[in-house]
Amino acid sequence: MKYFSLLTVTIVLISCSQPKIPVDLLVINAEVYTVNDTFDKVESFVVNDGVILELGSSEAMQSKYAAAAIYDAEGNTIVPGLIDAHAHLFYFGLGLQNIDLVGTTSKEEVLEKLVAFEKDRNTPFITGRGWDQNDWEVKEFPTKEDLDSLFPNTPVALSRIDGHALWVNSKALELAGITAETKMSGGEVILINGEPSGILVDTPSSLVYAVIPETSRATEISALLDAEKICTDLGLTTVNDAGLDRSIIELIDSLQQAGLMKLKVYAMASDSESNLDYYLNKGIIKTDRLNVRSIKVYGDGALGSRGAALRAPYSDQANHYGAMITTQEQLEQLAERIAKAGYQMNTHAIGDSANIAVLRAYSKALEGKKDARWKIEHAQIISQADFDKFSNNIIPSVQPTHATSDMYWAEDRLGAERIKGSYAYKTLLEKAGSIALGTDFPVEKVNPMHTFYAATARKDLNHYPESGYQMENALSREETLKGMTIWPAYSNFEEGEKGSLELGKAADFVVLDTNIMTCPEDAIPNTQVLATYINGEKVN
Repeated sequence: MKYFSLLTVTIVLISCSQPKIPVDLLVINAEVYTVNDTFDKVESFVVNDGVILELGSSEAMQSKYAAAAIYDAEGNTIVPGLIDAHAHLFYFGLGLQNIDLVGTTSKEEVLEKLVAFEKDRNTPFITGRGWDQNDWEVKEFPTKEDLDSLFPNTPVALSRIDGHALWVNSKALELAGITAETKMSGGEVILINGEPSGILVDTPSSLVYAVIPETSRATEISALLDAEKICTDLGLTTVNDAGLDRSIIELIDSLQQAGLMKLKVYAMASDSESNLDYYLNKGIIKTDRLNVRSIKVYGDGALGSRGAALRAPYSDQANHYGAMITTQEQLEQLAERIAKAGYQMNTHAIGDSANIAVLRAYSKALEGKKDARWKIEHAQIISQADFDKFSNNIIPSVQPTHATSDMYWAEDRLGAERIKGSYAYKTLLEKAGSIALGTDFPVEKVNPMHTFYAATARKDLNHYPESGYQMENALSREETLKGMTIWPAYSNFEEGEKGSLELGKAADFVVLDTNIMTCPEDAIPNTQVLATYINGEKVN
């Protein structure tokens, strides 16, 4: 009798228990940094239809939900999907189709790579990118003669790593119509003995690019998909592409819509007249993977090629100030036009002269506007008096690995005083309230763990300098994680849908084999990505 009584109670309890809720994905046994307002940690969360349904303990989530798939993190760390706030996704991909000169340590090594590449490809116009004379023992610009001796009849154009100088041979100069008399504002044809040396800084490079044969659509697709694979393998779920033409933006959209491209892209349209006319009239374009609401403008050139616009001469080149690519008047006209259209203006500014020009143009155009979130891309060299002009309306978008790459020679360019206002990420954060972190790849490597390490430890991958570079401007690990997740999402007007792991937000997340928030700092750059998810779908 007792047996039947117990059996009856058991049956009643089972019949009264709630059935489990079916969901797509259950993540358990993780150390999850949610990056919510209170920076909470949890160990489990539930995903359905690509968004986060609930977070909590593994036991509670398993008892409540029946998942089609379960991901057991086995104690590993999970962070929100990483966002690169400033990169060149498409041009990185194109570079993968051509000669990669990143990391070459001498002019001779570059030439050897060119010869090997041409032997395999036999192309009508040789292109490549990534050389940096600052990494060579002889830190001087190369010349056209070096290329002419090997390629007298085939045009050659090799972009410097920062994209602000072009090394070309005589055939390329001839096709582009460049002579000693060629003058263009915002750049320079460097001369030796009154003749073009083969180095073009900034704007004159456009004359060469105009005669390079157009890439095929198939090559463009391969470029985007090859670049995407590298990004997602390294934990990036959103990339801000800083400067694209309409045709490439529309190609990205078509690949995403077809399900061929999972990576999310915040596309900054280049400031060509055709792009301005189209996008400023059309308005914001937004899908679940693509956001087009910003215009990329170039204020000046780069410090490494001495194209950055400085208020006083370069310390290592008398009477040379660099150059503005876009004048103060043009910046103000663009800012007014972009503001009226309700778009965001994102301007490249390296030198202190360029930064104050952009800050003035922004301040004038944004008068009375409270939530513009315009960005200064790089914000690299700031006069001490100008830091106060940053705010939640004018956001710094910086690349921490620039500091650890440039530290070997930046002070030579700037001198002991100006360097104090350079790569000043902590000061910029304090003034603006947020800071968006990126890499500027392919100028730097894609790996976001290098960004995290450079921002917090202020060291390069050789762990130099031992005590860190300008440590007064290091960011904390919490600030850095925010700078790679919720703050760039905010700068993109997307903080309501991504940047943290919270109820109703996209299930963009990354599983790491190392806890970057607590591990010894020199272990950070070796951290490996175990899995990357975008909208709840595993993409690597």
